[in-house]
Amino acid sequence: MSETPRLLLGFDYGSKQIGVAVGQAITAQARELCVLKAQNGVPDWAQVEKLIKEWQPDAIVVGLPLNMDGTPSEMSARAEKFARRLNGRFNLPVHTHDERLTTFEAKGQRLAQGQRGGYRDNPVDALAAALLLEGWLEQNC
Repeated sequence: MSETPRLLLGFDYGSKQIGVAVGQAITAQARELCVLKAQNGVPDWAQVEKLIKEWQPDAIVVGLPLNMDGTPSEMSARAEKFARRLNGRFNLPVHTHDERLTTFEAKGQRLAQGQRGGYRDNPVDALAAALLLEGWLEQNC
């Protein structure tokens, strides 16, 4: 991409839930937006479209779940397929970014804030999306 994107959406892909965050290049910071329900990794595309229309991102970043040794995990191919579908549906640049330990870090942040378990009621997926998006911004902007 010839121009650095200004506003981005980040997606923490999962088979049951997909965390979404928004970030911008000026400060290289991101924040949680929401968690989308998914059935076998397929989101409600109308909800995704609504987010894209509302935020009008310049690009999208999808977390790539790699194994700790850097090799593709079982979910990597599914996350890449999701990234290709986002690109095909919305004609936006889509990047993938190593998301190793973002969920672990997100859970640690929630514990530090006093949350004890209960991630079903307060999932960490959107926070993980913000962390992976900030990682991409740090490396690319």
